[in-house]
Amino acid sequence: MTRATARPRRTASALMALALVGGTLTTALAGVPAAHADSWRDKEYWLAESGITKAWEVSKGANVKVAVIDSGVDGRHPDLAGVLAGGVDISGAGSPDGQTSIGAKPEHGTLVATMLAGRGHQPAGSTPSPSPSASASARPRPTVGPDGIVGVAPEAQLLSVSTWLGSANPGGKSDQDQIPEAVRWAVDNGARVINISLGSTSPEWPQSWDAAFLYAEQKDVVIVAAAGNRVGGNVQVGAPATIPGVLTVAGLDRKGTASIDSSSQGISIGVAAPAENLVGGVPGVGYAEWAGTSGATPIVAGVAALIRSKWPDMTASQVINRIVSTAKDAGAPGKDPLYGFGVLDAEAALKADVTETKANPLGSISEWIRVHRRGNLATTPAAAAPTPTSAAPTLPEATVPVAEQPSQLDSAVPAVVILGFGGLFLCIVGAAVFQLRRAVRNPPGVPDGSGGPETGVLDSVDSGKPN
Repeated sequence: MTRATARPRRTASALMALALVGGTLTTALAGVPAAHADSWRDKEYWLAESGITKAWEVSKGANVKVAVIDSGVDGRHPDLAGVLAGGVDISGAGSPDGQTSIGAKPEHGTLVATMLAGRGHQPAGSTPSPSPSASASARPRPTVGPDGIVGVAPEAQLLSVSTWLGSANPGGKSDQDQIPEAVRWAVDNGARVINISLGSTSPEWPQSWDAAFLYAEQKDVVIVAAAGNRVGGNVQVGAPATIPGVLTVAGLDRKGTASIDSSSQGISIGVAAPAENLVGGVPGVGYAEWAGTSGATPIVAGVAALIRSKWPDMTASQVINRIVSTAKDAGAPGKDPLYGFGVLDAEAALKADVTETKANPLGSISEWIRVHRRGNLATTPAAAAPTPTSAAPTLPEATVPVAEQPSQLDSAVPAVVILGFGGLFLCIVGAAVFQLRRAVRNPPGVPDGSGGPETGVLDSVDSGKPN
């Protein structure tokens, strides 16, 4: 979810569209950069500061497939040579292999892909030296070039699952149809990690998504999703990042604190990663600077790939637990709605001793379905066949109020974002009790001393300026 560089348009509609909340790019370069000491590589500060270069001493993501559900990945980019292992177009509007850049923000998927698994490229006129293999019969390890963008997991392979989001889809499928189909295809085609750098302003998701996310959970796949950006209207985390079991990524500014523009907040956040002053490749041979949790997400998904490469038998729940339990605590002590469990530490995630667990610390969609859908997990139906439409994609009406500043009470707040009508009922009861107490303390005609509006609401921040 890249940060927009122009004031976002507010809509009066109660229906929220699911989109690659990407905004415009701040810098683009339509050509291969200088031959040596590449300036774009130098801008990847997160490789060292998030412990990724140290994590590479253990793993670089070999033998792991990561699915990028996005606007399509351009495999012609020089930094993605040999990275794509397959793909598909879910929207009906792109090329069958998913490598056509489509949708309202066509550059988005390539930006994500290069940050996740880019391999850079060799300077013009040079001859690459293949990396040595363990034996003559082993597959040579991918060569990482000195120029261009190197991803967090440069030896991983990507699956491009293209979707059309953010505007009316000429292929006919709505976002509600595309997302579950994309998740299922990724699982069926060998993805061990799924990157979803998209979201909405609604914490709820269509019931038709339940079966697909349950399927991914049952097939032991790690799903990493973006929390959203306040400047884009996502004051509070929206679906699919609110789905239990999904590793939701919040954004940090250049100082390593919660980004005012390039992040949202919510109790479903698992970990925070850099989201400002990011760089990545765009379709063709260019590069761009960008910002948002769309870019923080592939950093975390890349670390998940490093872990799955190092420990192929480790479960998805254990992978997620290793990432969040080694994160550096930030903000309020313990888990909080701005940083989740803390700031990503890739080196610790790959090297620290972590207590084994069987439970996903971020919950389980199967348990959520059992409690809130009252469905039989063995017979939970897949999404019905979609009806073709050219209408703009929408999600259900948002039912959660604007998020407030975190406080010491946040850890005790009921999970109304993802607990459905039961949580909403508790909120209504709580509000009634509060009003009753207030009425007792302040009889009619007696000022309450508030002196003005509440100060705890976080409004959208729109600087209107690029990074």
